[in-house]
Amino acid sequence: MKKVLVLEDETSIRSFVVINLNRAGYEVIEAGTGAEAFEQLRLHPDIKVAILDIMLPDTDGFEVCRKIRTVDQDIGIVMLTARATELDELSGRSAGADQYVTKPFSPPVLTTIIDRLFKRIGADDPAEIVTGEISQGPFKLNTITRILEKDGVRTRLTPKECMLMEMFMDNPGKALSREYIIKKVWGCDDYGDEKKVDVHIKRLRTKIDRMDNIEDDSVTHKYIINEWGYGYRLGL
Repeated sequence: MKKVLVLEDETSIRSFVVINLNRAGYEVIEAGTGAEAFEQLRLHPDIKVAILDIMLPDTDGFEVCRKIRTVDQDIGIVMLTARATELDELSGRSAGADQYVTKPFSPPVLTTIIDRLFKRIGADDPAEIVTGEISQGPFKLNTITRILEKDGVRTRLTPKECMLMEMFMDNPGKALSREYIIKKVWGCDDYGDEKKVDVHIKRLRTKIDRMDNIEDDSVTHKYIINEWGYGYRLGL
């Protein structure tokens, strides 16, 4: 069974995470302090993903992340925090974190992120394990840095845009409904709010168009194609 370390000092939040990860099929190893986390990692060297809260009683999650990275470059690390500033996210990335999740969050979002990390760790290509890069058609996406590349041109995506692009690249040519997209990217069942899908798709399309030096929003989009009345698909 796939093992996940959950470092969270608030018992209620840790229990919430543990219950949902168990339901998703993961074996969860719990810790409430940085010291406990290091001990659990020593006892369970087969832990492949660690979820780290930032605010801890004996240290902070950034320091725990840095120390883990000094001994394990492959483990997936998710920072969990109530703070949503860009500086915090940059600090987490600098410490070696793969993803940054802000409380409150929905369980499907967290499990989707963990699934992706396990997929990356278990990839056949060693370069993919280290860099987090996936390729499809003319696109290359780094899921860690959120850099999308096409024909040597690069653009940086927002977290949601990156999740959308990764989802499309995992399903090339397949029509995806707005309901499916909401569940996979936002991790919720709020199917009545479909406008947010269209808004984020439009922003992603604009970035892709600019990679082809296209500024006219009225042109027919070549890569993320409308399935009218249903959703979108990635055309290659």
